Amino acid sequence: MADTATTASAAAASAANASTDAPPFQLGKPRFQQTSFFGRFRHFLDIIDPRTLFVTERRLREAVQLLEDYKHGTLRPGVTNEQLWSAQKIKQAILHPDTNEKIFMPFRMSGYIPFGTPIVVGLLLPNQTLASTVFWQWLNQSHNACVNYANRNATKPSPASKFIQGYLGAVISAVSIAVGLNVLVQKANKFTPATRLLVQRFVPFPAVGQLSCRRVPGCSSLCKALCAWQPSAWPCHWPSASSLRCQRSKQAS
Repeated sequence: MADTATTASAAAASAANASTDAPPFQLGKPRFQQTSFFGRFRHFLDIIDPRTLFVTERRLREAVQLLEDYKHGTLRPGVTNEQLWSAQKIKQAILHPDTNEKIFMPFRMSGYIPFGTPIVVGLLLPNQTLASTVFWQWLNQSHNACVNYANRNATKPSPASKFIQGYLGAVISAVSIAVGLNVLVQKANKFTPATRLLVQRFVPFPAVGQLSCRRVPGCSSLCKALCAWQPSAWPCHWPSASSLRCQRSKQAS
């Protein structure tokens, strides 16, 4: 009788899994194939999905417990691949993979867009003064530094002095470039007022973009772009401590 019940539960679980489009679940591995650009693109969309910011504490505990049950072979019958992938997505979005502690919401990868967008808007505000230019460049680099530090590789801790040096270097570089370019544009007598205003709109881009490869610990923008476009870019070789997160995704695929 017990064997019959077990067989029926297994059959129900198989049927439930077969009824979804989700691929077979693999613990610690990406849901989407990393051998194509589209697969890597969908993988990064999963990472930055802002919906995970609204996950409750209870849902997080359920997700963690579901993965623990899967890991120890005690998964209850009827759990689908979709539920397992969802649980892993929630855990990876909220908990640091090394410390297993919750990452402060504004510094999670899923919070990068909603919390970073107001800063980008501030960077592009028209008719900025010297003080506002310095403020927005400082705020942008401070936010980047906090995101990178919160998602760092905690298995190989770096000295605080290295982090501070990188942060100060990023802020000083960004502010210097932004202020310097604004001064040059204002002194360009050959520019018409309309041209000068248009050029000033693009000043924040070089100030922010030149730091892509040399930010304080964390996967840089360029690293992420290469990981998405080129399979050969795995694992990340850029000088960032938390590129281990990128490496894990590739090693697990």
